[in-house]
Amino acid sequence: MVVILLVLLLALILGGAGFAIHALWVIALVVFVLWLIGFAVRGGAGTGGRRRWYGRW
Repeated sequence: MVVILLVLLLALILGGAGFAIHALWVIALVVFVLWLIGFAVRGGAGTGGRRRWYGRW
């Protein structure tokens, strides 16, 4: 009985971690797409203007 409970607990922990990692990948993809859109819209505005927050990179 204890072994079954341990296996179920392990499956629950690993399943939750898998969902959290998947959710983080989805959030990272959305942020990356928004960054690309912002870069495309504001990137061609000229280099002599105001310094952007990512100008040091």
